[in-house]
Amino acid sequence: MQRADRKNKVRRWALIATACMPMLLLTGCPENQTSLGAPGKVPAQATAPAVTPAAAANGAQAAAPRTTAQSVEDSAKAYKAQQLMNRVEQTYRSGVDNYRAGHLEAARADFDSAVDQMLTSGLDLKSDPQLSDAFEHLLDAVNSLEIAALKQGNGFSPALEEAPLDAANDVTFPTNAALTAQLTAELKTTQSDFPLVVNDYVAGFISYYSNSTGGHAHLLRSLERAGKYKEMVSKALEEEGVPQDLIYLAVAESGFQPQALNAHTGAGGMWQFMPFADSYGLVRNGWVDERFDPVKSSHAYARYMKTLYNQFGDWYLAMAAYNWGPGNVQRAVMRTGYADFWELYRRGNLPGETKNYVPGIIAAIIMAKNPEKYGLDKLNPDSAVISDTVTIDYAIDLRLVADLTNATVQEIVALNPSLLRMSTPHDAPFDLHVPPGTKDVYQERVKDIPEDKRSIWRFHVVKTGESLDAIASLLHARAQDIVEVNSIAPGESVDAGDELVVPVIVAAPSHPQRYTVRRGDTVITVADRFGVSVEDLRRWNHLSSNAVTPGRTLMVAEPVRLAPSVRARGRSKSSTTTSSHGASSKTSAKSAGAKASKKSSAAASTSAKPKSSSKSKSKAAR
Repeated sequence: MQRADRKNKVRRWALIATACMPMLLLTGCPENQTSLGAPGKVPAQATAPAVTPAAAANGAQAAAPRTTAQSVEDSAKAYKAQQLMNRVEQTYRSGVDNYRAGHLEAARADFDSAVDQMLTSGLDLKSDPQLSDAFEHLLDAVNSLEIAALKQGNGFSPALEEAPLDAANDVTFPTNAALTAQLTAELKTTQSDFPLVVNDYVAGFISYYSNSTGGHAHLLRSLERAGKYKEMVSKALEEEGVPQDLIYLAVAESGFQPQALNAHTGAGGMWQFMPFADSYGLVRNGWVDERFDPVKSSHAYARYMKTLYNQFGDWYLAMAAYNWGPGNVQRAVMRTGYADFWELYRRGNLPGETKNYVPGIIAAIIMAKNPEKYGLDKLNPDSAVISDTVTIDYAIDLRLVADLTNATVQEIVALNPSLLRMSTPHDAPFDLHVPPGTKDVYQERVKDIPEDKRSIWRFHVVKTGESLDAIASLLHARAQDIVEVNSIAPGESVDAGDELVVPVIVAAPSHPQRYTVRRGDTVITVADRFGVSVEDLRRWNHLSSNAVTPGRTLMVAEPVRLAPSVRARGRSKSSTTTSSHGASSKTSAKSAGAKASKKSSAAASTSAKPKSSSKSKSKAAR
């Protein structure tokens, strides 16, 4: 065991070195700084990637003679690329400043903006080696800062509730023969498509979930959250042919939180897939991370569990393999000669977290299926997440989607948790989720907006008393442009209910998102300036008083919660191999040596690959 620990430490440092190598060119790895400390004390010495596209153009000119026209064109492209990098660097530095000050929400907004500027620049990042390299360095830098923040117990995304099993990891359960006998008798009336058993280990968890205030609260809240996703997960399990009660692995993995992110390994989503888990058929790129998509990740989870069951022929061993890794479980079986989870448990051949994992989940299943016996009959399940789905192949800003469906931006973001940007991908199909009942109105209204303008323009339904000038001012457009695009006749007014396409001058939110505090400002004066309440302003910025420091960036609109921003970046095979055996502060669950080692099993790696408006008067030009 000690030798394995030493190996894990070596692998962990290999992982850190690999992950931080691009960052070292910019800042030095966060792990190697003098102190991490609180967010405001993180010595994030990162600087934006320095790129000189002009150098690439000059090199190309030296390689082959060029005409004057070609030289002019090359110089123009190089100048445009350099201007882009200057803007990106400025935005990135603002993010680093906010990160150092502990303003993580503002830092994330800056980092997202820096990435967005490159993705939406119109320049071909793939074909330009220097731009491509700069983009990769930018993603690595932001990823490293996010991981550093997560290791301090925070991150660019809001904190999530601890999963019930994580809360129980340090709890010991004394043997209770009477309770075990009672539960064994009760189990006879419990209906399940999953093999259930009661022993001292399962009974210990049932006692913990029942009698511990914290344990009961964590389990209760997890089962309430399950209401959001139970129907969609059940459908995925049925389609993949695995037991329905395997849904309760989400109790241990995430507490049914689709945007859960492991602070030690970067494992994410309801089922806690590793960030380089491309073998599970989940798309990850600069726009999307499908680990956070409840439907697609649930299908990937079900396929993988079926693969593990086919490998081990036993659901308990399959669960242990999901937690600890199939290679580790296979070696434990071969070492002892026992293909039985409970025998491996008794013989001490499992790490502590895996020993808790299986009985903890079985206990949750038994209690969830007998709620009145365990004080769970009063729980109030969250409403199911329902939506319409529109498969699109163009980029569209989520603010425009909200306009078209009469929804808020927060609603659209919540329905599309896999998106990392405020836009859908521009070069790949995407299943866009919109509020139920709005698919038809979305498709009808979006026709009026040219496809290449859907990441910039807006849509507006005129309200009583609104004028064209007011609408133009609100959405950063010109009144005359609105008139021309919507074919409004000279002298014609707009009426309440009219639908207008709004050609925005520069892509911008309809309300300022951030404000830099000036000398003399207070929370009260800033709130008044932007028409928000003092309470909201303090909540959005985690302020404990009405005093603010000049130079600080404040969120002056409700922050939009995008998917956690551990950046989706393609890894080389060698990098993946090194990472897949990295250690964490825990011996097993959700660690890099757990789900990542799924790729270490040939059987697993080869078969786990998944994969209203009709009444309004429209002035939009057809």
